[in-house]
Amino acid sequence: MARTSLESAEINRRLARLSEVDEHIARTYPGARAARQPVHTCYVPASKVDADTVRQWGRDALAALDRDAARPEDLVEILGMDEQIARAVHPRVRAKLQNTPVEDLRIDFEDGYGRPGDDVEDADAERTAGVVAGWLRDGVEPANFGLRVKSFDTPELRARSVRTLDVFLTALLQQWGSLPAGFVLTFPKVVDVAQVEVFVELLELFEQQLGMPEKSLRFEIQVETTQSIVDSHGRFALPLFLRAGDGRVTGLHFGTYDYTASCGLTAAHQHLAHRACDFARHAMQVSAAGTGVFLSDGSTNVLPVGDQVHHGWRTHYELTRRSLEHGYYQGWDLHPAQLVTRYAAVFAAFRDSAAAEAARLSAYVSASGSAVLDEPATARALAASFVRALDNGAIDADEVKEMTGLAEPEIRKLGRL
Repeated sequence: MARTSLESAEINRRLARLSEVDEHIARTYPGARAARQPVHTCYVPASKVDADTVRQWGRDALAALDRDAARPEDLVEILGMDEQIARAVHPRVRAKLQNTPVEDLRIDFEDGYGRPGDDVEDADAERTAGVVAGWLRDGVEPANFGLRVKSFDTPELRARSVRTLDVFLTALLQQWGSLPAGFVLTFPKVVDVAQVEVFVELLELFEQQLGMPEKSLRFEIQVETTQSIVDSHGRFALPLFLRAGDGRVTGLHFGTYDYTASCGLTAAHQHLAHRACDFARHAMQVSAAGTGVFLSDGSTNVLPVGDQVHHGWRTHYELTRRSLEHGYYQGWDLHPAQLVTRYAAVFAAFRDSAAAEAARLSAYVSASGSAVLDEPATARALAASFVRALDNGAIDADEVKEMTGLAEPEIRKLGRL
C-alpha cells in the first residue's frame, strides 16, 4: 500500500467544510430548465390586443412572405442566404407562419402603451384579461404569454403598475378559474434589488388573495439600465436580482434603446450590435449561466414596412443571426413582418452548422477518432442544438436520425445530461 503523510481524519475534517458550498451551488445553479425556450417575444400594446391578435400576426406575416419573398430565390437575393439552405428554409418558414406564428406574446402596459389615464387603463386591463380567457377557450393562445407591467420608477407608476396587474389577474381568474400554463410577467427598468424584493412580495400577496399556488406567478427582468449591471453601491447587480427573485425569475430580457440611452449614446448609435450592448449581454450571460434562467436579446426599430421591407428584413435577419452566434436564442419582435426573418434566421443558422455539429456529435457518441476532441459539456451543447432545432421546426426527427445516427429520444436525453 502506498504511504501517505496526512491523517485521514484531518483531511476529512477540512473537506467537510465544502458540503455547504456544494449545497449552495446546487441551489443556485440547478442547470438548464426542461421547458422549451421560445425563439422570440412579440410585444403588442394593450390597447391593440383583441381576440384576433395572434391569428392576425400570422396572417400579416404570411402575407409579407408571399408578397415580398414568395420563392426561395428571394431569400437568397434579399438576405444573402445560401441557395441550398434557402430551399430548405423557405417552406419551413411558411409552415411556421401558418401553424404557430407567435411563440410568446406580451400584452404591453408599459412604453408601448403609455399613460392614457386610470379609467382607460383599468378598462384595458379588464378587457385584455377577457381576451386571454377567449384565447384559452378557443385554443389559439401562444405557448407562452403574459403582460409587461409598468416599471417601479416613480411612486405613481408603481401604484398604477400594481393596480393594472390586480385588475388583470382578478378578471382572468374570475373568467378562467386558474392561472394558465405559460403565463409570465415582464418587470421593466429595474435599477435596484429592493424593487425586485417588493415585486416578489406583491406577487406573494396576489397568490394568497386569489388562491393561486405558491410561486405560480413568474416574471422576467428587463435589463434596460446601467444600474441593472452595476448598482449604485458598485456591486454586480444581476446575481442580486436573481437571488431576490426567490425562484420566480424565468428570464433576463435586454432592452436595446433604454439601455443605450442610459449609456449616453446618441440616437444614431443606439442599436443592438453596439459594443455597449455586447457588454451588457455578456454580463447577463455570466449571471444566468447554470441557473435555468433564459436569456433574450432586444429589438430593432428598423421595421420591414413600406419601401423599406428589404432593408428592414436584412437588418433584422443579420441582428438575429448575430444574437444566435452570441448564445442568445430568443429576441423581441415588434412587427408581424419580422416573423419572416426571425424564423428564416433561426432555421438557417441551425442548418448552416448542422452537418459539422452532427459529425462531431456522432464521433463523440461512437468514441471514434475525430479531428476535434470534444468534452462532455460540448457534446451536451451539440445535442441541445439539435433539440432546439426539433422544437422550433428547423429540422425533423428523420433528418436528425440521418445526420447523427441518433433517434429523437436519444438526442433529447443526451442534450439534458
